[in-house]
Amino acid sequence: MFAVIRTGGKQYRVAAEDVIKVEKVKGDPGEIVQFGEVLVVGGDNITLGQPTISGASVAAEVLEQGRGPKIIAFKKRRRKNSRRKRGHRQEFTLLRVTEILTDGATPTKTARPQREPKPVAAAPAEAAEPAEAEAPKPKLQAKTRAEGKAAKKSSKSPAKKADKPKSGRKGKKKG
Repeated sequence: MFAVIRTGGKQYRVAAEDVIKVEKVKGDPGEIVQFGEVLVVGGDNITLGQPTISGASVAAEVLEQGRGPKIIAFKKRRRKNSRRKRGHRQEFTLLRVTEILTDGATPTKTARPQREPKPVAAAPAEAAEPAEAEAPKPKLQAKTRAEGKAAKKSSKSPAKKADKPKSGRKGKKKG
């Protein structure tokens, strides 16, 4: 059984357990959303809507809310020193179609339970005791600014005289 639904100004042909990417729809991951604009229901016999089928809907589970790749809109008017650069990322919703409903039925399936992260295994008690017994390492003392400069100056070789004058006039004399 399949259906054609309209959402976000576009039409999608869907069947049960299909995963589709549509324009952003309100809903958190794990929630069930329902689409009421069903244009066609197919299977053994096809039902066409005029424009939609009354009482038909499609239930889907929200898998993810995300944003698409960045699109750069660059406009340039040649010889006018005019240009404009804009970026855009379209938001989308990833859905898994759970069921196609007819005759005003309500969704029977509920949202799948969210997976909980695996708990971090606690360290054995024997390993924790020796770590506590060790004394903390002393921190290195930070050098003061003057000490740091003195150390840098002593490590450098003596400064050489520059061949060029520092006036920035490339050796030219005023005159």
